[in-house]
Amino acid sequence: MKLVIDANIPAADACFGSLGTLTRVPGREINAAHLHAADALIVRSITQVNDKLLTDSPVRFIGTCTIGTDHIDQVALAKRDIAFASAPGCNAEAVVDYVLSSLLTLAERDGWLLSERTVGIVGVGNVGSHLQARLTAMGIATLACDPPRAEEEGVRGFHSLDALIERCDVLCLHTPLTREGPHASYQLLNAQRIEELMPGCVVLNAGRGDCLDGLALRSRLAGKGDISAILDVWEDEPDIDAGLRDLVSLATPHIAGHSLDGKLRGTWMIRQALAHHCGQPSELTFADICPPPALASLHLQHALPPEDALRLCMRAVYDVRRDHDALERQTLHHGMRKGFDDCRANYPLRREFATLNVRLSGEAVALEGILRGAGFAVTLARL
Repeated sequence: MKLVIDANIPAADACFGSLGTLTRVPGREINAAHLHAADALIVRSITQVNDKLLTDSPVRFIGTCTIGTDHIDQVALAKRDIAFASAPGCNAEAVVDYVLSSLLTLAERDGWLLSERTVGIVGVGNVGSHLQARLTAMGIATLACDPPRAEEEGVRGFHSLDALIERCDVLCLHTPLTREGPHASYQLLNAQRIEELMPGCVVLNAGRGDCLDGLALRSRLAGKGDISAILDVWEDEPDIDAGLRDLVSLATPHIAGHSLDGKLRGTWMIRQALAHHCGQPSELTFADICPPPALASLHLQHALPPEDALRLCMRAVYDVRRDHDALERQTLHHGMRKGFDDCRANYPLRREFATLNVRLSGEAVALEGILRGAGFAVTLARL
């Protein structure tokens, strides 16, 4: 079997080498010519898979090592009887790590406590549900908005977007991109809703860039300047709005889910799907391809304010400021499009909070609940 695979997908040899011959191509460069003799195509979100790409292609399986599928024309696949698999939930924990790191960084910078805020979560799928669970475990108030789920499961536990705008200090967007239908998410946070955000509100988008009206957000930030924004996803990536980037508090290049663990989990999930498609056994486990972390444990012995303790542990694993600074530096030196893509293609090693075991002793045992809730492994040390 011949496989064409995005060159930046990790553990490709370990996951797919036993299934066939690999041809690696940068994701944005994959074209129809590459697929003329291919049996399978493995991509990430930057490759648009459509009729044009699949012209005269013998490909029988397409997998995307991502949770999102809006870059895949599934109608075109169905028309050609091409099997398809994605990796839902593979990077949900990494995105939640990103959200918590970003909010706690902004709280430190601007002098407020996350514990005193109400967080509105728009889109309660794999990422949103994990975020709500962790925030709740940390003792932070949340409100959830997910009209499709509310329609299917009943409205109990869900609120309208307008209610979140009225009642929440933080608004986190985690919706897939849909352009049609009763629950279309395209520009869900439109100009009117952006204007209605309460002063002091923080808007965080780690879902899809087109779910938010970037021009309206830029206008509010440049005009009243009374809200804050954290953006990981953008309209027109990689040609993002430089003016908006300069106004947001934290700007990152669509890397919220780019932990090594999340990437490897996505690769492994597609490997399992392809093996099943080929009728081959799936003996490779996720543990087989996941290396140990560089920092396995951290020992806290004295009491710290809870959010200071959270920042200490989080930054031992991941510091969002590194990604903000890298985007600014790379786009300054190389231009918006190349700088944005370079940040993604050369993204440094990043692990998830769960890979760090925090040992607590003495007064620090009081931090067990909030650290465990935030996603760290916690051990009470016996001295």
